[in-house]
Amino acid sequence: MSEDHVEYILVTQNLTKAFGGLVAVNNVNIKVAKNKMTMLMGPNGAGKTTFVNVCTGVLKPTSGKVFFNGMDITGWEPHQVYKAGFVRTFQVPEPFLGLTVLDNVLVALGGSGENPIKAPIKGLWIDEERRNIERAFKILEAVGLGDYWDRLAAALGAGQLKMLEVARALATGAKLIALDEPIGGTDPAYADEILSYIKSLLNKWDVSFLLIEHRIDIALPYADYVYVMDRGRVIAEGDPDEVANNPKVIEIYIG
Repeated sequence: MSEDHVEYILVTQNLTKAFGGLVAVNNVNIKVAKNKMTMLMGPNGAGKTTFVNVCTGVLKPTSGKVFFNGMDITGWEPHQVYKAGFVRTFQVPEPFLGLTVLDNVLVALGGSGENPIKAPIKGLWIDEERRNIERAFKILEAVGLGDYWDRLAAALGAGQLKMLEVARALATGAKLIALDEPIGGTDPAYADEILSYIKSLLNKWDVSFLLIEHRIDIALPYADYVYVMDRGRVIAEGDPDEVANNPKVIEIYIG
């Protein structure tokens, strides 16, 4: 990816996270371009999830900087990062299983109707509620869940739950979504469908993705740019073809 005219939504500078003598993230410099899918890959224990945890405020960095959408967010609390528009999903989805698919998205959208002062006065929130329902349906269609709006989240399959997590992230107005193994535990046939839906969201919803994945045989073709971590360090980066043919990467995955 040429540096010319590229805007970045996330930039880390020499980001480091140590746990005592273990350096889990070691001077990592990563850039995530706007409206692109940047993939962060590496074997288990490479430091991928720790990196995301530091960027999103779950863990505080030992040293280095994190810049999101032009702001220095180093050391921010998770709720501050979330409100700024940097949202993450998890390897194990965490929706409200007792609510319908639509209600899960509506909760993420929020609204004045949840305000205890405004709630009793229907006129103050009814129009907003209609707009939120319309937006929720658009989001569900965009992620392939339009036909499942009235089902309980508990009735969804593994892949559908992953897409519900993406829908809820979109509902918050996220500008960057970190997807932690979105195809983990899903049927390979559905994995391609998941990644196709995610890829289609980039420009339509003005969103960027940081994809953390180790099923590279399926995920790699969908990435615009790829970073590879091993033992806390970035050992390779480039477009998918470059990375797939990098001797260091081949050695890690094939041995």
